[in-house]
Amino acid sequence: ASGALGAGQPPTAEGEEAVRYAVRQLGKPYRWGAAGPLAYDCSGLTSQAWARAGTAIPRTSQEQWAHLKRVPLSELRPGDLVVYFPEATHVALYLGDGMVVQAPRPGATVKVSPLAANPVLGAVRPDPGGRPLPRYVPPALPAGALDGPDAGLYAAEPAAATSPR
Repeated sequence: ASGALGAGQPPTAEGEEAVRYAVRQLGKPYRWGAAGPLAYDCSGLTSQAWARAGTAIPRTSQEQWAHLKRVPLSELRPGDLVVYFPEATHVALYLGDGMVVQAPRPGATVKVSPLAANPVLGAVRPDPGGRPLPRYVPPALPAGALDGPDAGLYAAEPAAATSPR
């Protein structure tokens, strides 16, 4: 499946760059503890996308949930982070149109998934003071962007939730 995402609320300039960086990583393998450039875990992808956009954010999904500004799901804009599972053990970057880019689990690759593919805890915004762009054209997604499993790493392993992400 390829195509463009619906624009919805526009991102900030930094959010747009984080989205474009994350989309360029599609197809790269998941590796626990990895933050690129050849492989990623979930929070390695989100932290590296925002670092490349010029905003340093915490490295793990739990730290991102604890330290970044929370936003209602109804106000999501591209570049926001969607955090999953009761203990914040998984995170993905919101692309718009109800979709996220994520590094789901071992054996999977960075991919696009529906926002609700995993149990949503909430969302955070790395750049709460940023001004939304007046115009935004979402990136086109390559063929295969939605292929592969959507389940985040700790979907079936709640005992591992205390491991660093």
